[in-house]
Amino acid sequence: MELKIMTFNIRHGKGMDKNHNLQRISQVLKNSKADIIGLNEVDKEFSKRSEFVDQAEWIAKDLNMGYVFGPSITRRGKKEGDIRQYGSAILTRFPIITSDNYPFDFLPRIVEDRSLLKVIVEIEKREVAIYITHLSFAPFLHSKQTEFILERVTQDVKPSVIMGDWNMKPYSSSWKLVTEQLKDTWEEQQGNGGSGYTFPSRRPRMKLDYIFMNDFFEVLEAKVVETNSKASDHLPLSTTLRLLHN
Repeated sequence: MELKIMTFNIRHGKGMDKNHNLQRISQVLKNSKADIIGLNEVDKEFSKRSEFVDQAEWIAKDLNMGYVFGPSITRRGKKEGDIRQYGSAILTRFPIITSDNYPFDFLPRIVEDRSLLKVIVEIEKREVAIYITHLSFAPFLHSKQTEFILERVTQDVKPSVIMGDWNMKPYSSSWKLVTEQLKDTWEEQQGNGGSGYTFPSRRPRMKLDYIFMNDFFEVLEAKVVETNSKASDHLPLSTTLRLLHN
């Protein structure tokens, strides 16, 4: 069984031309033909900047996919019942069994809140765990968040994939901590070459976005998707995995 997986920080639909254009984001995702998509910086009726749209719902409908949204920030508006949220989302063509969202609350109200979203999907009668996260730049918080993630991901005895904007460099201390227990799909690719740079989108010079996996998968391909460098300040990262029968 082959799976195409993509991670994309969409910056709430704001492109490099400073225009908000969710259709442009959706078209990049359509062109990828991905089976599972992780999105960072997603607004849910958040503010004027994204026209108060539930972006995960809008994109999922446009792609005809199921989805789960995981908030990192929740604010209450002036009106009763007015909830404004910002976070990550997972879209999938496969049946969704369960989902959980784990907020990082190590230093509440001091910095931008982050979280880890977990979705269990059914693929060929097997349960597969899919995670999306977005880590802090701050070294202390990044370290705490990484430890929190690994503790949960490595508890899974099922096939697991975790992706997102990790805000770290390859071979950094955090990267080494992760790859002691999980495999970086970019590193596992067979002779495809390339830097894996995803940021900034127009002239990428940093690798901030990653897709990790456990031993239930084999990497067939990993690539940076360059179909539209104006759509966001990040480029999407894509990988094709084979789900093994071990």
